[in-house]
Amino acid sequence: MDDELWVLIEPLLPSWPRKALGPKPVDDRLCLQGILCVFYNDISWQALPLELGFGSGQNCWRRLGRWDEADVLDWTQACVRAFPRKRARRGHRPVTGRPPEDGQYTPTDL
Repeated sequence: MDDELWVLIEPLLPSWPRKALGPKPVDDRLCLQGILCVFYNDISWQALPLELGFGSGQNCWRRLGRWDEADVLDWTQACVRAFPRKRARRGHRPVTGRPPEDGQYTPTDL
């Protein structure tokens, strides 16, 4: 995620309580990138690799729930805008079926 987009999103997110218990939370920007990685690649939360540095899939899932409860992001509209469906040309039907063998989607698959 580039800095220009983050500058627009960051003010919409609720801040953490100053005296929150437990370890310091993963940075919001990293969590958002983890959430987008899960959505984009259509993987389970548990399959989010820790090596990417976004925190655990469970942590990203909880953060998404927190933001959803705060009504800060409309995920349905964001996903529709980010991944618009291709229009079918006359005489062509969209292809349905199994995802690619590696389970990874590319923008042209959506």
